Amino acid sequence: MFHKIKSVNPLNDYKLSIIFAEGITKIYDVKPLFIKWPIFNELKNVKLFNEVSVDKGGYGIIWNDYIDLSCDELYENGKTITTPFDDLMALSDATEIWHLNESTLRKAISYGKLINGIDVCKFGKQWIVSIKAMKREYGEPR
Repeated sequence: MFHKIKSVNPLNDYKLSIIFAEGITKIYDVKPLFIKWPIFNELKNVKLFNEVSVDKGGYGIIWNDYIDLSCDELYENGKTITTPFDDLMALSDATEIWHLNESTLRKAISYGKLINGIDVCKFGKQWIVSIKAMKREYGEPR
């Protein structure tokens, strides 16, 4: 299963903070790659290391045309950390992960199936939904 990446931030000591679409944050240590794959030694240049970004589509991260990591590598080998935002996701991400139409979720909110203030909340123009509520109403994601 692909674990779509929402954002990546460089940290001290060649670590990365990765936020996944399903509401999980992981810390990934790049240092072991310096020994395993010589190309990663280029990331010892802090300026290059700090230029990390999410690739188009969110299925990996990239530094340049030839240094990248897949979402699966980051998810499987990153250390999960707890944050106040765990188990929350954008409605748009929920529609993608559960293969639903966004109007389905908006109707679920208006009909009270997803309860505003408990299961979902709107911040500005963005709806946020709890993963627990999505699993309760729509089962495990496919």
